[in-house]
Amino acid sequence: MTVRIARWSATHPWRAIGAWFTFMVLCVGALSLAGIQQASDVELGVGEAGRADQIVAGSDLEPSITENVLITAESGLLDPATARAAAADVAARMSALPDVAGVDEAIPSGDGESVLVPVTVAGDAETADERVGALLGVTESIDEQYPDLTIEQAGEASISEAFFELLEEDLGTIAMLSVPVTLIVLLLAFGAILAAGVPVLLGISSVASAIGLYALASYAIPDGGTVTHLMLLIGLAVGVDYSLFYLRREREERARGRGTVEAIEIAAATSGHSVVVSGLAVAVSMAGLYLSADVNFSSMATGAILVVAVAVAGSLTVLPALLAKLGHRIDRPRVPVLWRLTNQSRPARFWPAVLRPALRYPAATLVVAVLGLLAVAAPATDMKLSDPSEENFSRSLPVMQTYDRLVEAFPSSGTSHMVAVEAREGDENVLRSALAGLAALTAQDSRFAHDQAPVVQVSGDGRVATMTVGVPYPAESAEAEASLDVLRGDFAPRALDGLDAEYAVGGEVASTVDYTDNLASKLPWIIAFVLALAFIMMTVTFRSVVIGLTTVAVNLLSTVAAFGVLAVVFQNTWAEGLLGFTSTGSVVVWIPLFLFVILFGLSMDYHVFVVSRIREAVDRGLSTKDAVRNGITGSAGVITSAAVVMVAIFGLFAAMRVVEMKQMGVGLAVAVLIDAVIIRAVVLPSLMVLLGRANWWAPRFLRGRVPVFPANEDRQLKPVS
Repeated sequence: MTVRIARWSATHPWRAIGAWFTFMVLCVGALSLAGIQQASDVELGVGEAGRADQIVAGSDLEPSITENVLITAESGLLDPATARAAAADVAARMSALPDVAGVDEAIPSGDGESVLVPVTVAGDAETADERVGALLGVTESIDEQYPDLTIEQAGEASISEAFFELLEEDLGTIAMLSVPVTLIVLLLAFGAILAAGVPVLLGISSVASAIGLYALASYAIPDGGTVTHLMLLIGLAVGVDYSLFYLRREREERARGRGTVEAIEIAAATSGHSVVVSGLAVAVSMAGLYLSADVNFSSMATGAILVVAVAVAGSLTVLPALLAKLGHRIDRPRVPVLWRLTNQSRPARFWPAVLRPALRYPAATLVVAVLGLLAVAAPATDMKLSDPSEENFSRSLPVMQTYDRLVEAFPSSGTSHMVAVEAREGDENVLRSALAGLAALTAQDSRFAHDQAPVVQVSGDGRVATMTVGVPYPAESAEAEASLDVLRGDFAPRALDGLDAEYAVGGEVASTVDYTDNLASKLPWIIAFVLALAFIMMTVTFRSVVIGLTTVAVNLLSTVAAFGVLAVVFQNTWAEGLLGFTSTGSVVVWIPLFLFVILFGLSMDYHVFVVSRIREAVDRGLSTKDAVRNGITGSAGVITSAAVVMVAIFGLFAAMRVVEMKQMGVGLAVAVLIDAVIIRAVVLPSLMVLLGRANWWAPRFLRGRVPVFPANEDRQLKPVS
């Protein structure tokens, strides 16, 4: 199939190029017309916290966003009269804004050194961050009027606005740098401008087309918020890699004297086949995220699968057309020094030297390499996970510094629980009485904040009510979780079980706990799904049970080693200055699962390509040792180039200021390095040499036309079908 498609594209290049261009235009048009459907907070919720959000969403109790204006003295000694005047100015000027629904009375702190003015933002709570700028402007102008006071603002909307501004700024820089960085790497690999430009062109067009398709898919599976960034990350990496594999093989065949179309057909039969298998591997791995029952992960899986599918389609269709149209001109214009360096005829020395221990002493090399990787992976056993909440946002943001001062003075303005109750019509008085009893229970317990009374809201029909109670501890602290446990397990049942009503405890702490518990319960199933399908796919592709088993083993080894590096780097402080972050002593909770599925898929790129080259050598009659040497040294150049491209792109994400993006970039970059160097050049060759002919064992029903090897595999005999 890959050969037939490539042959048609090569013999009808303008049709293939025109069809690809039309496809891309239609996809981009779909994006501009339909837009991307964003998931609501209710759709993103899981567990009991998600049920609490659903109860509220079914009523007229619109979730409101509160911004907090904090008034303190520059000297530390607050003058009450000046503070009251400033608070009155805040209330008057904020009330005049169309984006403000109301301003509550000023609240003095217990020590008298701070005053809090709560401001309720009008309109849709999910878009409040887009409208909070006017409120911040008022706060800033009033601060200038009172030189002896510090008047600052923090709240969910202003924190989100600052966070996403930082994120978009970093992502814009990455988008601007990723293309030139990739071009530089490919110029070093090929030494010619067109040869370097074609893979980048395919990668960019694949990402643009896939995002357009994802815009349509988002109406079935709403976007969790970061999918397009993920698609850029994966799409550019795999799009460049796939075309790199294909282009390298086509150049090799032309260098052997093949005609352009014949070289393209051979590349399609070999590298094209590997690209299809690799793409399926990534898609299968990412599909495991659907088992998480989490809209965020499901949208990630959808975006990743689409961008990989488009990249595979492009490498099989438009890439052969471009290669056929360019012919020998693909190696023009040449960069003089780079061309000579990358096209030297003398045999390579580096990779044969790296391979030598694995070929001469396979058992010892395998043991040392595996033990070394297990040692690197060991810190992952103590990995601590945390949710990307306000506590984990960068303190380089001024709003986060304000947030810390605000929570210190007014604990209730920070972390809180929300109890949502839905009762029968006509039970409003009973509902209010029950919530008053619940508030009384929390008032007697030190695990809840007492600087402000719990806030109770009741819907217009009296059927739904919420109570918000503050917690004087960070959301991810043991104390905050203890307050949730007592609220869910004791206080709420004691106050509400007598009602004919449904209730659930949500809020920031509950969302974090439920999210983590959901991942923990689904993780074994996702891992089993990915491993099982990877084994089946590799077994069927190479018609070898042993190849399927070794694929799972070596890819799992590189993944857990990357987890170990992630724990060592981000749970400690030694790398803070090097990578520019402040350690929270933890890894963001969704990173390990995300890295597992994506790394397992991306690892298959190199694995399929290398094993395919080794299999080709075996089918030509080489012994296992010679086939391993031939396959790995023959593919070393393209594997190195592909790995450097991926590491360069992922390294850009490691430079971001948002810690979860930084963790994702470091994890991916380290895993690709381990995979391309240690796994493919040390672990895999030593393992395959030890196994010998057993590499290709399969039960009879799987064998098909797999070669039957002679007893003495050192004899250079052609295999018999």
